[in-house]
Amino acid sequence: MNVDDEGSAVMDTARLERAQAIVAAGGVQEALRRGSLPRRARISTAEAVVIGLLIQDVRTYVAIFGHGSTDLAEVLRVYEEAGALRTHAVRNEVEAAHIATALRWATGEKAAVVTSIGPGALQAMAGSLAAASDGIGVWHIYADETTEAEGPNMQQLAVAGQEQFLKLTSQMGPAFTLHTPWALPEALRRGLDTVDHPHRGQPFYLLLPINVQPQLEDFNLAAFPYVAPPPLGEAVDDGRYDKAAEALLTAERVVIKAGGGSVGAGDEIVRLAELVDGFVVTSPISTGVVPSGHPRNVGIGGSKGSISGNHAMEHADLLLAIGTRGVCQADMSRTGYPCVTRVVNINTDVADVGHYNHTIPLLGAAVPTLRRLITAVERQLSRSTGADAPRGVDSEWARECLAAKDAWALHKSERFSTPVLHDEVWDRPVLTQPAAIETITRFARTQGYVSFFDAGDVQANGFQIVEDDRPGQTITETGASYMGFATSAIVATGIARTPFRGIALTGDGSFTMNPQALIDGVQHGAQGIIVLLDNRRQGAISSLQRSQYGVDYATNDAVAVDYRAWAASVTGVTALFGGYTVDELEAALENAADAGGLSLIHVPVYFGDDELGGMGSFGRWNVGSWVDTTTTLRHEMEI
Repeated sequence: MNVDDEGSAVMDTARLERAQAIVAAGGVQEALRRGSLPRRARISTAEAVVIGLLIQDVRTYVAIFGHGSTDLAEVLRVYEEAGALRTHAVRNEVEAAHIATALRWATGEKAAVVTSIGPGALQAMAGSLAAASDGIGVWHIYADETTEAEGPNMQQLAVAGQEQFLKLTSQMGPAFTLHTPWALPEALRRGLDTVDHPHRGQPFYLLLPINVQPQLEDFNLAAFPYVAPPPLGEAVDDGRYDKAAEALLTAERVVIKAGGGSVGAGDEIVRLAELVDGFVVTSPISTGVVPSGHPRNVGIGGSKGSISGNHAMEHADLLLAIGTRGVCQADMSRTGYPCVTRVVNINTDVADVGHYNHTIPLLGAAVPTLRRLITAVERQLSRSTGADAPRGVDSEWARECLAAKDAWALHKSERFSTPVLHDEVWDRPVLTQPAAIETITRFARTQGYVSFFDAGDVQANGFQIVEDDRPGQTITETGASYMGFATSAIVATGIARTPFRGIALTGDGSFTMNPQALIDGVQHGAQGIIVLLDNRRQGAISSLQRSQYGVDYATNDAVAVDYRAWAASVTGVTALFGGYTVDELEAALENAADAGGLSLIHVPVYFGDDELGGMGSFGRWNVGSWVDTTTTLRHEMEI
């Protein structure tokens, strides 16, 4: 053993002892309190990062290591040997980002994505768009170029200047280059504030220069941050609650738009809706916040909304917005409420709470603010009528909305009762997407699976169809509409500390973005089913092209793929054919569930002009040939 080997052995032993002390104490802070972990320790920067993240309960790493992350990988190896954390190696950095996002979204469990320098970091950052768009807090740790400028670093961005990756990642969200080890406590604090933001998390990009990772410093471990930012309480009462209550009670047609920030406030939303005769419209990210069967939930609204949800948006005269960002498709490119003249907006973000004109803004968390608003409404009702009992559903507005909900139910049932249509590509009758999606999501609800929807036609039809009774039954990544998200998300079922089962509803286009999830799913013990709805095209865009221009272009191919054989080629995957009827698909789902582990079911589905083959569109969108009409309406509106 040479001198360097001897020194490394001593360092490895000390590192393992620190990791074991942390595990034995049940955490870093308890180990510090007991004295089994010294308050000050001369350790590598990479190890200090890992200890700092353990303090924040980051114990799951999804990684692809390279030459830029060998030192961090060695730290993770030792700490995993001690039982302090788990590292899950995967085959694509975009997939890694999706897995970590799905894990946090479905279970609340935090994770860190680790990549090397260069292409891997760029791919992981691209994948992080989903977390950034949907408000999910995830650590992203990328290797970075050395700090001593000894010459161009292999795989760095090939432009002159310092900290190019910092500039790049900073456009996506908060980022920090650990140029010096002494900045680590501040980097950890900024990451904690970002990833654990109480109302809208984001990815945090921690860039670790290659030469800084192994640097030894005398770190004060007790100085590492651990206190996450607290949530906001109710909005300040400066007379706005009474103004908002008055506006709600004097309006004739109240629509309540429940966005992602409304999750957890279902009881309060229902109570307020009953008091002010309001009807709730949901977003894809908030399905289940009010049970779908509740009479005051009129369903999804927006460019790809529903008959009932869009009717409420189109004809309301007052909007109560709760935790919603006014995304282009969610409010039809700012034209979703053409008759609304007043807005009450509850939000935790200063920009979002004032998004609409003529707004009474209530800057605060949804639940406590709604409770305070309910009190104000009840007080005004009691003064004017002597009672604060909920309104019935016998007003003209209520009759309109309930009739629209009935029309939407009929619209859906017509499609479910015609589950098979003849398809030109398959040259035979096959299942329609509405029938297939209804069958799959009904199975998921009854069997306790979380449904993950991929981007495209599957997603668009899916959020119109799902009938969730609570949040979390369906996860629809509409923020970025990232193809390949759902397939990757299934891997999270195998790495979660809290076990759960998932079903990925994906199309042929989305599946081929991240098919390596089959291998990684088996490797990491995934418990789920990938249902691949194959219409041999980019169906959502083909449909949009036909709607706008009467013909689709460059959104399909003539290549037949045996996806069942593809899946069967991966040892450990149960590969099934979903058949051509609802009964055959139900049987395949049952067989997949009985098999356990990871399954893929291939289902040919219809694409064509028959209106029973899809759920349809009922709103506006500022794209393509619709721009002139939508823009004109947008600039005629006052809100």
